[in-house]
Amino acid sequence: MSELSTLARPYAEAAFKRAKEVHSAKDWSESLAFLSAVMQDKELRTIIDNPRVGQQQATQLMLDICQEHIHDEAVNLLKVLIENGRLTLVPQIAELFEQYKADDEGYVNVDLYTAYALTKAEENKYVKMLEKQLGKKVIASVSIDKTLIGGVLAKAGDKVLDGSISGQLHQLAKRL
Repeated sequence: MSELSTLARPYAEAAFKRAKEVHSAKDWSESLAFLSAVMQDKELRTIIDNPRVGQQQATQLMLDICQEHIHDEAVNLLKVLIENGRLTLVPQIAELFEQYKADDEGYVNVDLYTAYALTKAEENKYVKMLEKQLGKKVIASVSIDKTLIGGVLAKAGDKVLDGSISGQLHQLAKRL
């Protein structure tokens, strides 16, 4: 995964820089999300990865699929990705773009895992604690993971804050 992120980074940075220049971050987000969803289709990936399918055919296929769903500058990115054989990087490019956008706009997306369903008050409490610790507005996505036993595990980009009982047990086992 880290290798794919390394390959995707220059494209994501260029897309984000261009989005900032023309104040079109929302359009870029929507276009990259659509392209990412399209590239999740296994049959399409098989076609794109087929060496018998040339660049022109792949480009035309993708343009036919995307038609009205992506803006003009994203079409240019799509063509460059196909030309460089990097079309399969679209999901990583979209993910990195969203991270750059969140950093620029002063918020962070956090995946919050709990062993049980949280009440709204508990969720707000954890969000406030995370905002204080991370120094940014937090947009939390809460999921239940019963393997945590209790407590909370928060993932914000490459940062992991583990306050779960299973995490504490693991740390205790390492110390022993």
